[in-house]
Amino acid sequence: MRSSCCLVRLLARSGRSAGVLLPSSSVRPCNPAQLQLLRGFHSSPASPKSRPEKTRFIGEDHSKEQKSLVPQEDLFEQISKEARTKATFNQVIDVFIARDIRRRGHVEFIYAALKKMPEFGVERDLSVYNKLLDVFPKEVFVPQNFIQRMFNHYPRQQICGVDVLETMENYGLTPNIETKVLLIQIFGNKSHPIRKYQRMIYWFPKFKHANPYPIPKHLPEDPVDLARFSLTRIANDLDAKVTIYQHPGPNLTESGEEINYPYIVGVQSPDQMELLAKHNPKRPVFVEGPFPLWLRKTCVYYYILRADPLPPEEQIEEPYDPERSFFYPLQLDLSLERDLGDDESFDVDDLDEGPVFAMCMTGQGDQATLNQWISGLQLNNPILGQVPTLFRLNSGPREVAGTHTTESGQRYQPHPETQHEEPQSEEHEDEEQRRSHRMKQ
Repeated sequence: MRSSCCLVRLLARSGRSAGVLLPSSSVRPCNPAQLQLLRGFHSSPASPKSRPEKTRFIGEDHSKEQKSLVPQEDLFEQISKEARTKATFNQVIDVFIARDIRRRGHVEFIYAALKKMPEFGVERDLSVYNKLLDVFPKEVFVPQNFIQRMFNHYPRQQICGVDVLETMENYGLTPNIETKVLLIQIFGNKSHPIRKYQRMIYWFPKFKHANPYPIPKHLPEDPVDLARFSLTRIANDLDAKVTIYQHPGPNLTESGEEINYPYIVGVQSPDQMELLAKHNPKRPVFVEGPFPLWLRKTCVYYYILRADPLPPEEQIEEPYDPERSFFYPLQLDLSLERDLGDDESFDVDDLDEGPVFAMCMTGQGDQATLNQWISGLQLNNPILGQVPTLFRLNSGPREVAGTHTTESGQRYQPHPETQHEEPQSEEHEDEEQRRSHRMKQ
């Protein structure tokens, strides 16, 4: 009994030191019944492992879910469920700006927006990048003294701003005055994003027109027009003539069947026609391909008609005409006094790969389609009727071995009149001669 009363007195003293008021009855001599009532007020000095849950009211959970931070990518998915356009992308940015005045999570949102830009088709729109820079809080990350500027004030935000400018650089966009004003308001006049902006403004105009053969931003959608543009770019000859040997589209055969013929577009210059006319009919020519050609994000394939290089004993050196190459003459005839140690020869590694007579692009890379191209070339190059033609077709995405099966399930075969005769072996020629001899008998 005495021990229990002493325990109560110790609890009273500890409660006063901790600022806890115990009832006055706890100090007085007490009986076991009072001890049972006081046990409910006992608290351990150690912190509890599980905190009691607060009382929740009706409708409070729904309001907290709206105030919670939603992942930035989910924000794009929620707003742009129906269509992914520039308007919906700007709407997502407006929703994020209006959601919180402090713009908490703006760095994560900007990185998520940069990742989603190709899906919305706004990766080449300068106004969208300026609107994305406007997400940064203004005049918060500006250094106030030289020490803050020296120690890279707010490095994470500055790196994010540089990443936005690098994304613009990758897509070939030149920032404007609005971009500069936004960067100064956000990071100050001597920050890393401003230095990146100054480098872009200095170098972009210098390299903008450095390419003498620029590629348009929007390539033609018609495959025939795209093939004409690609072959003109490969030929690099103003005298080269582009010819459409076969238009794409359905054609009716004699039996009334409908067959979709592929397009065949070729290019040949007068110099190539001259080389082909001088070619030895005993030596074969080769059709090789497909070879890829990238035009921005579009990949097309072309085929060439070429021959093997001539052996050294058959090569004939013709005198060069100095008027044919004005900027880099092929032969120099100077009367200047030279030292005996001077080397007058050009140090150029010549690699003879053989002449290229023509090039083409087709909708199908099978031998039957390329055979029609050779037949069309034969109209302006009659020597092809005497020269054997061999096909060296590599495995490519446009190659179909043998006959080609169209979308309707029918097989495409070239017209018998335009089909080019391939070189046959001696055994086949002997069999044909025997058959013709039997028919005559």
